[in-house]
Amino acid sequence: MLQNKETRMSEDIFQGYKGKALEVLMKYQTRVWSQVEVESSRGKFEGTILPRAENTDDEHIVLKIITGYNIGIDINTIQNIVEKGYKKANYQIPEKNFPYTEGLPKVKLLGTGGTIASRLDYRTGAVIPAFSPGELYGAVPELADICNLETEKIFAVFSENMGPKQYIALSHAIENEIKKGTQGIVIGHGTDTLQHTAAALSFMVQNSPVPIILVGSQRSSDRPSSDAALNLMHAMYTAGHSNIAEVLVCMFGPTSDEYGLLHRGTRVRKMHSSYRSTFRTIGDTPVAMVRRGLITPLKSDINPRRSDREVKIMPYFADKATMLYYYTGMKPDIMFSMIEQGYKGIVIIGTGLGHVNKELYPAIEKAQKEGVNVFMTVQTIWGYVHMFVYDTGRDMMAKGVVPLGNMLPETAYIKLGWALGQTEDYEEVKKIMLTPICSDITPREPYNGYLVYQGGVPEVEEFIRRFRK
Repeated sequence: MLQNKETRMSEDIFQGYKGKALEVLMKYQTRVWSQVEVESSRGKFEGTILPRAENTDDEHIVLKIITGYNIGIDINTIQNIVEKGYKKANYQIPEKNFPYTEGLPKVKLLGTGGTIASRLDYRTGAVIPAFSPGELYGAVPELADICNLETEKIFAVFSENMGPKQYIALSHAIENEIKKGTQGIVIGHGTDTLQHTAAALSFMVQNSPVPIILVGSQRSSDRPSSDAALNLMHAMYTAGHSNIAEVLVCMFGPTSDEYGLLHRGTRVRKMHSSYRSTFRTIGDTPVAMVRRGLITPLKSDINPRRSDREVKIMPYFADKATMLYYYTGMKPDIMFSMIEQGYKGIVIIGTGLGHVNKELYPAIEKAQKEGVNVFMTVQTIWGYVHMFVYDTGRDMMAKGVVPLGNMLPETAYIKLGWALGQTEDYEEVKKIMLTPICSDITPREPYNGYLVYQGGVPEVEEFIRRFRK
């Protein structure tokens, strides 16, 4: 019994520490949540000892230093630890009732989870969707100056767990809010599949009278470099005050906090795994820039805000749509398997102008025979499918492959699922896919729709020195 009590006390005081790291804390009589000064062979550090995740090593002590960042100190370098104080942190932000201000627009925040509504779970070391939407006001009180906010948690999932079921539920939730008189809608969403949901809502919610803004953050709310607060402020301002009544993604423009950008849901793509400026409009330009209290249009062809409550909701999606990323040496058995498994539509992501090897031709022929729609997009991200240029492209078109212009592969997959949710008729699906919706296919790419700067090149380095000091 005494041993069990000591074990419980150890777990409470030394949360997550074990083995050699636990021995070091016990040696210097310090505990988790102590404010300490650590002397090591690599220098002196001050901060708060944080819990360790359950599945981590026993070689480090973790401190949250004054800047807000966490550092790990190798226990083999530690020479002394002095406890200066103790205060257990509370990382749960309390919910607050959002104040009502006469004259401000009514905005609804629909929460789905993701980093913009998350915190760090020190038990596992993972970022988890834990903040309810109401807690966001406790974290970002500036929102009260922008709008009258109502919140509703629709889901609490990571974005990789979003799918057709969630897309359809969101479209109905949006419809309800529009009919209730809400003047703008914000959807908090994880960034990993934000572009997929943005495309789905662009097809499912058409001719909206109000802005529908998807927003996320690359870095969780407990990090000093988090982009969550500013992205939320930009999204809320756009939803409540913008004249652009479309499905838009609102995220950082540059890596700094200078401004945000508004991207159309069908033309946006996540381009970096961790940069705050990860989202880019591909093959076109963003719709607008947004700063605190200011929206600067970059395009004139927009769907304007209206005072009516009319909206076209098309909540369709069939699971039997899929994507095939072509690689050299690909065998036809993969595509044969897709057909045998009952898939009714396939988006091929081909090389160059839209190519695959001739070994796939029998599978393509079988797909057409079985009434399976096959469409072509490109791996190059930017640019158009051009299947008239080479014999292989002409051959594939003769076998039923349909080029999709400059539609992004992910957008094409979402649109195909949406089309098949309405009909499995071969020609009707083809017609839906080739009919441009919300700029998913554009007649041309502007001269500045493709910009990739290469670091290390003298002129680029000069540009960086001059404009991004």
